[in-house]
Amino acid sequence: MQELHDAPLAPFTTFRLGGPAGRLLTATTDDEVIAAVREADAAGTPLLVIGGGSNLVIADKGFDGTALRIATSGFTLDGGRLELAAGENWSDAVARTVGAGLAGIECLAGIPGSAGATPIQNVGAYGQEVSATITEVVAYDRRTETVVTIPNADCGFAYRHSRFKADPGRHVVLRVRFALEDAGGLSAPIKYAETARALGVEVGERVPVATARDEVLKLRARKGMVLDPQDHDTWSAGSFFTNPMLTEEAHAAFLARVAERLGPDVTPPAYPAGEGRIKTSAAWLIDKAGFTKGYGTGPARISTKHTLALTNRGEATTEDLLALAREVVAGVEAAFGVTLVNEPVTVGVSL
Repeated sequence: MQELHDAPLAPFTTFRLGGPAGRLLTATTDDEVIAAVREADAAGTPLLVIGGGSNLVIADKGFDGTALRIATSGFTLDGGRLELAAGENWSDAVARTVGAGLAGIECLAGIPGSAGATPIQNVGAYGQEVSATITEVVAYDRRTETVVTIPNADCGFAYRHSRFKADPGRHVVLRVRFALEDAGGLSAPIKYAETARALGVEVGERVPVATARDEVLKLRARKGMVLDPQDHDTWSAGSFFTNPMLTEEAHAAFLARVAERLGPDVTPPAYPAGEGRIKTSAAWLIDKAGFTKGYGTGPARISTKHTLALTNRGEATTEDLLALAREVVAGVEAAFGVTLVNEPVTVGVSL
């Protein structure tokens, strides 16, 4: 296990932001992960677990403790049963399952980060969420000091949420298991209208699984959501804010604000979200509140390709990024009475 001191963390995040860690460990096996966590817990040392770094906003002052970078590897495919080590690159794993002709995660292509992070956030895009295919999550439980296998039904999955996110820090994911579908080389039914339009099919139809993946990658790239070291529009955490989930009462008040600000004929996006809740679009809110693509004049700006992505133009600090995020949150709340919630995990800072 590699150990470094006063080690920069910015290179391990997609924002390229954040100060150094007092100590940085890189674990390449599950046993090394468990040993590092146990050592930190026994010593009472603050612990920061880093996977692909695609969902992290780290303070400029860094992290005064042990940062544990999970760099484990393991891709096992048996029929439709897939097991990924936590450190496996997610997008690469999706590509391999598509190459095997299996369906279920093809529309999650191009999402940066590691496999171990996917159940924590219940990663989703273009009509798919990992919760639909995850069967089990193997994790180290820091409370019981044991390795546990948690079935899907006990993961508490919801929109961008899980039991792992509800109780942050308790579980360190080691492996994730999935059940994928062999549909004769076809994708899962296309659920997302934008994807269906791009593919020239109706919602609910299937296409060759590789075709679905390739089209999603094109859609993501046009929005700056595929990492490119040369393109600062991709130096982001993808979507910085989650789509708001409103009660029926809150939604009615929101519609009244929309009519007052934009006129009675304007209808914002709305999607049933269960339990009397309605989901609306954070990107729409940001744009209509005046924060259009490319907004900003400093080193942290909204992407020129997508209003949901806040980007580091190359010289930004974490405080620059947070100042922009706070401005967007305040502007949307003032305009529409809706409070945006950040999707990335913040370390040593908050909005």
